[in-house]
Amino acid sequence: MKIAIGSDHAGYALKGEIVKVIEELGHEVKDVGCDCADSVDYADYGIPAAEMVANGEADRGIVICGTGIGMSISANKVKGIRCALVHDLFTAKATREHNDSNVLAMGERIIGPGIAQEIAKVWLTTEFEGGRHARRIEKISDYEA
Repeated sequence: MKIAIGSDHAGYALKGEIVKVIEELGHEVKDVGCDCADSVDYADYGIPAAEMVANGEADRGIVICGTGIGMSISANKVKGIRCALVHDLFTAKATREHNDSNVLAMGERIIGPGIAQEIAKVWLTTEFEGGRHARRIEKISDYEA
């Protein structure tokens, strides 16, 4: 898979750790920035990462800021994106199985690199269950259209 990844300054360090996980799993990384810990605006990176997923340049995306909240709000403004803010393994799995999330948001100030790496692994390796969940996703897509 091709994975778009973006962070602001508050997620920059964690982004580097997550890039390693993506590559270890054999996926291609498409890094939209940021490239340092200097203060930047999360929307400048969350939206482009989500757009790459929405337009098919990437299969999924991961966005990281201090809390994950700003990035998830930004990503979810892009049509076709189902970005889930996740800080534990259960919801990482559930959001793929039940919500077919295509962008994952995490907060570097909320979780450490160890749990973040495990969340990324679970999220990247869990498939969508379909069935009744597909009907629910379709309702969201219909509203969005």
